[in-house]
Amino acid sequence: MSNSSRCLSAPRGRLLLVAAVAAAVNAAPVWAQSPAVPDESVIEEVFVFGKLNRFGATKSDTPIVETSRSLSIETASAFLEKGAVNLSQTTGYMAGVTAETFGFATRGDWIRARGLELPRYRDSIQELFGSYNTTRTEIFTIEQVEVLRGPASVLYGQGSPGGIVNVVSKTPKAEARSEVTAQVGNYDRTEFGIDVNGPLTKNEQLLGRFVAYYRDSETQVDNVTDDTLVLMPSLTYAPSPDTEITAIVMYQETESDTASQFIPVDGTLLPLADGSFLDQDVYAGEPGFNRFDTDSTQFTLLAEHRLTGSWYVNATALWRDGEADYHQAWPTFTGEGQSRYLNDFLGLPVATPTTVARSFYQADNTFEQLALDLRLSGSFETAALEHEVLLGVQYQDVETDNNVAYLYGGGVLNGDLSFVLDLANPQYTGAPDQAQFDAAYVDNPVQQVDDLGLYISDQISLGNWRLTVGARYDSVENNAGTLSQEDDEVSFSAGLLYRFDNGVSPYVNYAESFETVVGLTLSGQQLEPEEAKQIEAGVKYEPEAFPGFFTIAYFDIEITNLPNPNSLPGNAEQQQGESNLSGIELEGNFQLGDFSLQLAYATLDAEDPNGFALAGSPEDHASAWVSWAPSNQWQGFRAGAGIRYVGESVSESEVIRYVTPDYVVGDLMVGYALGNGVDLSLNARNVTDEEYLTSCLTRGDCFPGLRRQVTASVRYTF
Repeated sequence: MSNSSRCLSAPRGRLLLVAAVAAAVNAAPVWAQSPAVPDESVIEEVFVFGKLNRFGATKSDTPIVETSRSLSIETASAFLEKGAVNLSQTTGYMAGVTAETFGFATRGDWIRARGLELPRYRDSIQELFGSYNTTRTEIFTIEQVEVLRGPASVLYGQGSPGGIVNVVSKTPKAEARSEVTAQVGNYDRTEFGIDVNGPLTKNEQLLGRFVAYYRDSETQVDNVTDDTLVLMPSLTYAPSPDTEITAIVMYQETESDTASQFIPVDGTLLPLADGSFLDQDVYAGEPGFNRFDTDSTQFTLLAEHRLTGSWYVNATALWRDGEADYHQAWPTFTGEGQSRYLNDFLGLPVATPTTVARSFYQADNTFEQLALDLRLSGSFETAALEHEVLLGVQYQDVETDNNVAYLYGGGVLNGDLSFVLDLANPQYTGAPDQAQFDAAYVDNPVQQVDDLGLYISDQISLGNWRLTVGARYDSVENNAGTLSQEDDEVSFSAGLLYRFDNGVSPYVNYAESFETVVGLTLSGQQLEPEEAKQIEAGVKYEPEAFPGFFTIAYFDIEITNLPNPNSLPGNAEQQQGESNLSGIELEGNFQLGDFSLQLAYATLDAEDPNGFALAGSPEDHASAWVSWAPSNQWQGFRAGAGIRYVGESVSESEVIRYVTPDYVVGDLMVGYALGNGVDLSLNARNVTDEEYLTSCLTRGDCFPGLRRQVTASVRYTF
């Protein structure tokens, strides 16, 4: 199957769902509707859901209603309608997804599902390894975001039991449609984007696309900028209807500072001694010293060839190189449950009770990756059974390097108060001399990970029954200088679904995941990979009376071979720990006349190996977004409103327990299409400018949420 759009026709009053899991259905909350098309005896409506390709989260084009997994998809039109400006915000209306785990951030997108952080993929290849070593995903370069929830090692090898977040790149299209966009916003935000697309030859065998994006922006924290430049040209070569090869080059450079200030619990979650609170957006870094400057270059190859009939070969290849120059000063951590203010911690003679010592950190981080995923897919029949088979081999070679210099406390342990900071009235001091960093510099060994995986999946159909079974073998080699180890792992998955004629599809699935752990036990034995098993049961529903799709799912995840901090003295490295997570997720996307609605709710019960609540994982999520696009009067006008609720989260240990309160924020949108290719929009996220915390940790710091974000955009399409 090519990457072309797919449409379904249906008699008036009935919608046939085409949302495809594999890679990428544009299951947006707004359904595009084409003019009625006459057929011999019936007038039909065509509802266009979007593109289907094999480079998405499930690596296949099986319709979502026939897949016994939980998957949320947000198209570019949908997340731009909601005013999203970064990858985290694109997931804020998905069921069970925590979009702001660590609040306002510039170093990365901390997206969690089912209580666990999700690895980042692009076009079905993992794109990010390690921490603070490469650029973030800029949403102007992508067509949609997919979150596949639950263990997925059968498709992807080692990874998080929470699932994956996959973004689909903009690629050339035969339709000559281009756009220029400009946006301004509060905090002196200015951005420009250009997306030029279309055939390069008359026979449309060669297609081209050029995407460029530039942003210059201050932020809600003084001295923290977030400027970036992205250049992404791509070419598609289609010598025949059976073959299509796309090459994408992307260069990205970002100059910024770190938004996370690690402000103490006392003064944010808890009041100070006099009952007052700190400014949550106080800048605790050091002007002229702090920076988080990153750049990356990558080359992606997407290839698809139809061998014969329904048999295809697909390949995804990625080479990526990135680096980050990371300097930061932050309030010194003083120990779990202890005050971080100097007059309480060390009793040193400081001027105010809100004065903290600051630690200073420098890091040179690099990252290089080479990956290939080659797949054979097709269908065949055996007696009454229909098979859709996926066979794959995946290889990746990843090198990361992290060299650091760390000055804990900035000299206060030796009585030097030169670099302390009063968080209530900051007066910046400058940073220590570079000679001190050079003396503390640690050149860590390069860490190399080689992973080879072989996998197979088969979806078997018998009438309305859908049985999916899969298995994968992985061989992973980790080399970190003096320490090297090899792990072999076999992962399984199975799912069963039944499609009733009334649109109801109950299902159940079992899935596994693993993640290697480099190190040795006290007895000298190699540590085992962390392993997870999930049972999920749910119902998917496609109503006949109106366009829509609804899901409800219950999941139970067990993670084993975790470190066990509460083991007997001297046994802290034993892998006796076990964590349990369970919850319910509900999601709905539907259209009623001129109104489109997106609803989500999730509840989570998650514990770490010691029976404590999983830190930074809210117990409840709920959200609703409604948009209105009148089809008669006021044509071209549109408006939308949304509300996001995030429940309280707990961070606790043997000695302390912090509860971060729940919060509610609202979003608004108005827009107007002028009809000559010009489109105007105005968005406000957190429209009431609520001040809230997204999580507080037992180590003693809290993470403020995003304040009101107002953006005005103009887009010209030609």
